Amino acid sequence: VRWMMYWIVFALFMAIETFTDLLISWFPFYYEIKMAFVIWLLSPYTRGASLLYRKFVHPTLSRREKEIDTYIVQARERGYETMVRFGKRGLNMAATAAVQAAAKSQGALAGRLRSFSMQDLRSVPDEA
Repeated sequence: VRWMMYWIVFALFMAIETFTDLLISWFPFYYEIKMAFVIWLLSPYTRGASLLYRKFVHPTLSRREKEIDTYIVQARERGYETMVRFGKRGLNMAATAAVQAAAKSQGALAGRLRSFSMQDLRSVPDEA
């Protein structure tokens, strides 16, 4: 449970830090403070991740649990619909490519057969 709390808090920190890093990286000792914060989160003596999780993350997730579940269901449905739509498009594109290739090769094949048949007719002696 302790590691789960740490990784959730650390993931949230990294997500927020991705956007704020550009704005506050000029601050003196920014990287040292960031490193000290991560060590504070990780340390078993301070239990920083557990403290932040219990004080901020868990209450927020508990309040919005139904919304989160609704979003997950919607994402699953939309993901399935998107995969079906892209699958249909892919099959249509493959079928179109196969038909075009067959049409092109059929024309070449017909031309070859036509030339062979003309040679065959010329080689047959005329019977009067």
